[in-house]
Formats: sequence, structure tokens, C-alpha cells
Amino acid sequence: MDASNYRRVPVGVVAPRDADDVAAALRVCAAAGVPVVPRGGGTSIAGQATGTGVVLDLTRHMNALVSVDPAARLAVVQPGLVLDRLRDAVRPYGLTFGPDPSTHSRCTLGGMIGNNACGAHSVAWGTTADNVAELAVTAYGGAVHRIGTGWAGAPQGLRELVAGNLALLRTGMAGGFSRRISGYGGLDALLPERGVQLARAFCGSEGTLGVVTEAVVRLVELPPAPVLAVLGYADESAAADAAAGLVSAGTSRREPGSGPLTVEGMAQDLVRGAVGLPRGAAWLFVEMADEGAARELVRGADALDAVVVTDPAEQRALWRIRDDAAGTATRMPGGEMAWPGWEDCAVPPARLGAYLREFRALLARHGLRGSPYGHFGEGCVHVRIDFDLVSAPGVARFREFSSEMADLVVAHGGSLSGEHGDGQARAELLPRMYGAEVVGLFGAYKDVWDPAGGMNPGMLVRPARLDENLRFAVLPDSAFAGEVARCVGVAKCRTADAGGPGVMCPSYRATGEERHSTRGRARLLHEMLAGEVVRDGWRSAEVAEALDLCLGCKGCLSDCPVGVDMASYKAEFLHHHWAGRIRPLAHYALGGLPAWLRLIARLRGAGLANALARRVRVPGLARERALPVLAREPFTRGHRATRPGLREGRPQGSAPTEPPVTLWPDTFTQYLSPEVGHAAVRVLEAAGLAVTVPTGPVCCGLTYLSTGRPDRARTTLRRTLTALGDVRGPVLVLEPSCAAALRTDLPALLPQDPRARQLAGAVRTFAETLEEHAPHWQPPRLDRPVTGQTHCHQHAVLGDAADRRLRARAGLTGELSGGCCGLAGNFGFEPGHHEVSVACAQEQLLPSLRAAAPDAAVQADGFSCRTQIAQLGGVRAHHLAELLADGLAGGRDGASDGGQGGGGATTAV
Repeated sequence: MDASNYRRVPVGVVAPRDADDVAAALRVCAAAGVPVVPRGGGTSIAGQATGTGVVLDLTRHMNALVSVDPAARLAVVQPGLVLDRLRDAVRPYGLTFGPDPSTHSRCTLGGMIGNNACGAHSVAWGTTADNVAELAVTAYGGAVHRIGTGWAGAPQGLRELVAGNLALLRTGMAGGFSRRISGYGGLDALLPERGVQLARAFCGSEGTLGVVTEAVVRLVELPPAPVLAVLGYADESAAADAAAGLVSAGTSRREPGSGPLTVEGMAQDLVRGAVGLPRGAAWLFVEMADEGAARELVRGADALDAVVVTDPAEQRALWRIRDDAAGTATRMPGGEMAWPGWEDCAVPPARLGAYLREFRALLARHGLRGSPYGHFGEGCVHVRIDFDLVSAPGVARFREFSSEMADLVVAHGGSLSGEHGDGQARAELLPRMYGAEVVGLFGAYKDVWDPAGGMNPGMLVRPARLDENLRFAVLPDSAFAGEVARCVGVAKCRTADAGGPGVMCPSYRATGEERHSTRGRARLLHEMLAGEVVRDGWRSAEVAEALDLCLGCKGCLSDCPVGVDMASYKAEFLHHHWAGRIRPLAHYALGGLPAWLRLIARLRGAGLANALARRVRVPGLARERALPVLAREPFTRGHRATRPGLREGRPQGSAPTEPPVTLWPDTFTQYLSPEVGHAAVRVLEAAGLAVTVPTGPVCCGLTYLSTGRPDRARTTLRRTLTALGDVRGPVLVLEPSCAAALRTDLPALLPQDPRARQLAGAVRTFAETLEEHAPHWQPPRLDRPVTGQTHCHQHAVLGDAADRRLRARAGLTGELSGGCCGLAGNFGFEPGHHEVSVACAQEQLLPSLRAAAPDAAVQADGFSCRTQIAQLGGVRAHHLAELLADGLAGGRDGASDGGQGGGGATTAV
């Protein structure tokens, strides 16, 4: 599968190391009559990166930037190079590669050449074909061609084919515009008056002619400080009508500074509450080279409202809305899924407004919904539509709609594909756009390059039907299958670069293996449910291996544009995988951690347990890890001991506040770091809040859930709800993973229990509690830099906006690192995980610690994060509650000396 609706099972996958490997593979496959499909990042949305023969994965090894010539503005690249790696490498020279699809963080140059990708800046710098100078191509059978301008390197017979069809090339492909990508849309570049541009004509061939092994690409000057103008309009059609006029607001299409660099459009049904936009129901994002040009454009634009954004961070936040649209658009406002298929057709920009009005009417006639957006300045529209691609009537409607849609596009003088190629989704309909004679010429063009027909058959010419090979047909009708199918393959989880607040997907960034990405795991689960390739179902060793390195960080829940929740899928798989069997020892040791620690505390055996842990390895746990030291006294016991007059959790004589704050004694705070709980109590009481602590044992059940024992988790949660009783006011949970479990997993596990929804709605973080219930309290001023880690569950589920505001009020400056610490609860303590665990920490967390100022406070609210920092970084990290308590005490206790219990012990781990 790729990012399309299609699925085809290959014979095998080859990851060539160099061009010689590619030639060898093509010779072997040609001799055996096996088709070949070249593949980059697998983000194609029309099915052209799927195939039944041998798939060449060009991302594993052939991903180098070979050379850069800044003076000539040229770069030599291998096909598996990710676009952002090229852009990062040439940015110091003030250069960039012009085409920039929204998948720029994971799409490859080879894939961009195959699809003739464009992106947001095509109004200024054109398509990929406009920016390719030379290509090294290996054909089916192993023949090597070096093509650029002129006939040198052309396959035998191509020159004669063009000479015999000059009239057809001049008339049958006339009337083109910048986004005519469909079919072999660049074939007229071989006309003598066009300069016989062989490389240009090859772009957009979707892997049907040969395999690109190296490319010489042109670079363009990068504006040093582009400015974003956001224009608001009354509706989508008004924005579309205005776009063409804005593009012409300049003197030259490709001279930065003379006109817009981008003209992107979207409407409110896609934006869904985004902040920072001007008034309106539809918007154009227009990027200009400088502020003066942007303000001049705004003055001349007939818009309801406008903002000019000069701050790069604010620009990135707004562009993120657009970059994530490929995933966001897959969810309807009510939560229903929408699918590609008519993702990127294009019409001449002057026709866009009229086209969109008719497109909306066509959707309504078929009872379908979609949220158009895209490159309005070039008339290219992206849209995902809520097709029913499972039932026979739904697939029939998909086919009928597609036929009418093709006629609508052609009626407006458009192209069935304006950016991503036709693949299987639209190639069947190409005769409606070009006519039979031109499509016949396309077939002859392919046959010159690929006479045996071995390169990506079924695409562009002699195509498969658009309703064949749909990936949903093989899935059973179940809720879990529906969850797995929601992965649309946009591959944001394959982003390999560190930096920023994101978390997803730490294991992929550590290993570089597709099976360890969120998408790869979702696809393996898809195959497991299908039962054709992975035949042993829930007992599958392949799926178990892929999920084994899933940290359960939940980063995909927030960072994946469609909200894939691989941590939950892993729990479901483990539940079935180990049903009726003896589990790994780690599942009993770590999955049952709350019960073990509760037993040790009841027996007052913390000292003995710590002594044994130093001398005896616990069976089933990683040998590379020392176990955290248990606190001498659990939090609740110490809390009661310091309040002899405690009645219902409130000190006698204290002024009651309503509502009281229930401080949740999670397992980590209770038995491993009670100093965090004591610090939180001191801060809450200083803020004038009354604090209650449950007297009975409570647990969020996360350790049972993460080891695939949902039944035990449900039992634990029911017992917890009974012990907790009626929830009054906020429930403050200091451990982010426990807070996230209570907020999301609890109501999912006990959907019929109203107490579950009540508790989930009451859960608050430390910062949220203070902000909501003590808004006028002024925290102590710490006035120092801060470093450390935002817990991945907090990032994914809870959010950290309140934490940022509280840190700012306390004078803690700087940012915590993104990513995942790599310990991730039980993950880092399980055998076979240590190398990946350390690699995750080395990506962002440990470098941020090394780069921190000497006087920086180290904050990590998660116990796992603090343990990883202590073990790998050699420093003691503190919960935000400890830092504030230390400020209240003038540095005499709290964070300065480790508080009570396990703080100092953690340092010794």
C-alpha cells in the first residue's frame, strides 16, 4: 500500500545500494518476466507506488546528496533523498529546491520526479519537471540512459516516434497549463521547437518507463525573509475567483519579489477552529518576498480582512494547518473518514471559482462530502471525499462519481491530475481528457522505453480499473479493522529529522525501518486482519516483532494527521497474542507493578527490596538497566503522618476551599517519588487550595493496559472508582502518563460506567489545577533557565499550554525538548529494548541537557523521563511542583535536596 485507496501484494522488496544493484535487479526481473515498481517515500495517493512484482525501495540506501554546486545552482541527488534533507543542505547557500509538496519532510526526489510534484511554491518556481536538468535512468532489462536536453541517451525508436507524430503532439496536447500533469503530460517537450527536453518529458512517468538512479536538479534563490499575507473571503468561491488575479500581481512568474511565491486556498470546513486567521469563511495564504510587497498586495486585494505575518514562528504555525491538510481532510467534522481518489485535479486558474461551485453541486447530487483546499493560484484542488469503498453500492457510486467528475474537469479545460499523477485512480479515465489518439501515442511512448511492459504495469497506459484492488475489500467488518484502516499512509511518522515539539515516531527515527513506523505497523495489522500475506492472525510473529519496539508514547495520537493510536492498537494485539498462553516475565513483573509495590509497602519491605535489586537481577528484565530505588515511605503514609489532625484528607482548622483538590496518589508518586507529592501539596496549600488524598489504593491501570491485559485494567479501574467515591472538584494527577490514561483510556475501557466519564472529565495536570482554581496566585520567581523533557503522553493527550504559562510566570525561561525520552514506562526495562531506548534519548533529550546553561533547572514531570535523565544524563530532574516548592522554601527543601523518599535514590540509580 501507499497513501492511496489501493493495495497490491508484491513478490518481494529489494533495497538496492547503488545503480549497479538497480541494473542487476532489473536484469533478473526482466529475465523472469516479473514486473518492477520503483518506490520512494510511499506517499503517492493514486496507487502508483504499489505493485505485484518486485518493489525497489530506493530510500534505504540510495538516499545521498551527491554534490552541490552553489555557483551553478545545481545539485546531484540520488532518488531516495528526502526533499527536506536537500533543502537543509543548500539553505546555507541561500538556495532551495523550488517544488515543495506538503509531504516535504518525507517525500523523496525520485518520487517527486516520478509524479512531477509541485507544491505550494509552484506559482514562482514551477513543477519538478521545470527544475530537473539531467537524469540517469535504468530501463527494464538493465540498459542505462543519461538524458537531459537533446536526443543523446534516448532509447532506440523515440526520435522516430516523435518525428512521426509531430502534428498530434502539437494539436492533441495543445491548450496546456502549468498543472497539466496527467498521463505523459510532458511529452510535447520532445517537440523540436521545445528543444527536445528528454528529462522533462520523463518527469511524471510514474515509474512506468524506467528507474531514476541519479538526478541533476536546479536550485533557486531562497528569499531571506518571506512574509505571509493571509486574506479572508466570504466563501470558497470568492477566494478562488480572487486567486488568479493575485498571481498576476507582478511582472515575472519566476523572479522572486515580483509576484506571489504561493497562493494557497482553504475554507472553514478544513480549518476547524484554527487561530490567527482573519475574518472570513475561506482564506488565501499568499507568500511574498518581503513585507512591502505583502502590504501592497493586501491593499490591492478585494478581501474581507487580512493579516500580514512577519514572524517566522507565527508563519510556521499557520503553514502547519496547510501541511497537515492531507491528513486533516481525511476526517469529516463528525469523525467519519474521507478518502483520496479525486485528490488533485486542476483547472486553469481563471476557471477555478466556477469549477468549485459545480464540484460542490456534484458532491451534493451524490450525497458525498469533501473539503477542497490547495494551490488556488494554479487552479489545483486537493480534496478527500467520504466515499464508501467497502460495500458494493458504495464502490459503484465511487465509480459513477469518478466518471462524472472527469467530465466536469475536462469541461473546464482541466487536468485529471494536477500534481500527484494518475496511477490507478484516474488512468482509466485519461481518454476522456486526451482522446483515444493521444492515449494511443502514450502507449507507443511507453513501449519505446519499456517494450517488455515490465515497469509498473497497470499505470497510465493499459491501466487497471479504478475500482479494482481497493485496500478495504480484504478487511473483516470489525471496529478494530476500522481503526487500522484509518491510516491513510501520508507517512508523517516517517519524518526522520529531530527537532520541534513533535514525538512521532521515535522508534522509526531510531531504526529507519518502515515496519517500526506508525504507518508500517498499521499496514502490518491490516495484513494480519486480511489474512492473505500474514496468515497466523493474532499469533503473528511479524506483527509482534514490529509492535515490540513501539514505545506506546502516543505521539501518533496527536502528531499523526488522522490520529492513529498505535499504543491502543498494540495493547489490543498483545491481549489477543498472549491469550491463553504464558506471557513474557516482563508482563508479570512490570504489568503488575502497582500490585507488587503495594505488597512491598504493606510489608514495609522497601529496604529489603532495594538491597535485593542491587544484588539480584529480576528475571525477564533488561540486564542493562538498574531498577529505580523504592521510597522508604509511601506518599500517602507520609502525608498522613505530617497531618495528625487530618480528617477526610483536610487538615483541621484549615480554611476549606471549594471545590477541594483531590491529589491522585499514582503508583510512581506513591512508591517511587513521594517527594513530588509532598511538593505538590505544599504548593497547592500555598495557593490557598484545600487538598484531599484518597485513603484507599487507586490506580489508572496503565501498566496492565500497556502489556495487553485490558480485563485486568478494567477490574483495577472499577475497584478504583469504588474506592474514590463521588468526585468533587478537580482530580490532580501528577504523573502525565497516569493522567492521560484516566482522561482517555478510562472512558474507552468502561464506556457504560458514568463514573468513568465523571472522573475523566475531572482530571487535571498540576499546572491546569493552579490556573483554573488559583488563577490569581503568584508563583515564586525562580528566574533561571529550564531544560528537560515534556512527557510524550502530556504532549499527545493533555497538552502543555498551562505548563508553559506557569513556567513563564515563575520566571523559568526556555523550552523543554520534544521527542520521547525512550524509557517510556516498561519499554526501557524490557529485554532487547535498551539500544532503541538510548537512541531515542540521544535524539533530542540528552543533547538539550548538554547544551543547557550551568544554572538551568532540569524539569521532567514524568517518572520515566526523570529516571532516563538520571541514568543516561547523570543529573537529577524535578517535577514542576518540586521546582515551585523549592522556590517557596527559599531553596531549603523540595527540589534542592530531593525532598522525602525516593528523590535522592533516583539520583543514585
